[in-house]
Amino acid sequence: MSNFNFLKISKFKRLRYLTINQRANLYIVFLHGFMSDIEGEKPKNFLKYCKKRKIGFLAIEYSGHGKSSGKFIKGNISQWTQEVRISIKKIIKKKNFILIGSSMGSWISLNQFKFFNKQIKGFMGIGSAPEFLDRLMWKKFSKKIKKEIIKKKIYHLKHGEYEYPITYQLIKDGKKNKVLKKQFKTELPVTMIHGSNDDVVPVSFSKKILKKFIKARKKLLVIKNGDHSLSSKINLKKINKELDKILNFNFLNTN
Repeated sequence: MSNFNFLKISKFKRLRYLTINQRANLYIVFLHGFMSDIEGEKPKNFLKYCKKRKIGFLAIEYSGHGKSSGKFIKGNISQWTQEVRISIKKIIKKKNFILIGSSMGSWISLNQFKFFNKQIKGFMGIGSAPEFLDRLMWKKFSKKIKKEIIKKKIYHLKHGEYEYPITYQLIKDGKKNKVLKKQFKTELPVTMIHGSNDDVVPVSFSKKILKKFIKARKKLLVIKNGDHSLSSKINLKKINKELDKILNFNFLNTN
């Protein structure tokens, strides 16, 4: 993908982003997951999707991820949320957009509603993981692990082939970013997509998000045998079909 650029958001911070069709009136904004980047199958898929439909596309890589500047262990939900806010303001400006959040990206998406409530025209979550730092990590850690994090300020969590450096400041900041006690009164289309075989985040997290949107046009799609990433061609086709419905809703309501 040759559309990568860097956005300078402070004296020391440059974020990598991917964009096309910057003159379009409607964008799709993709927010990736924890320790992920914007080179995966999902951003590639959504870039093609937007090219075909001649709408704008923006994928943002948070600091400490991929090729953006900064150290991962210095980052947290508050910081990544602000980086996304600044990037949207500078690139999309006053235009409308549909948010797509993958895993942690859904949490950061929910945080954007306080800044862009009128510009957001739809929200899709893929394997959504709001508040995962507290609900899936801290609350499930043994006393021994908790003590180690408090004492050493970091714990290297192994999950499958991956190792995640979990800092104490990240956990504490996660507790400040509670979104599942809020209510969102916007009337936009909200679709949560989750794999039935997701061994990272339970489907209940997507259901919790839908409950928070009290006036939205809500839908939960559980993909049979789907994993956490849902990045296979078959699953991406299903995701694109659901995205078409959100897009059609917007075009019908603007004409």
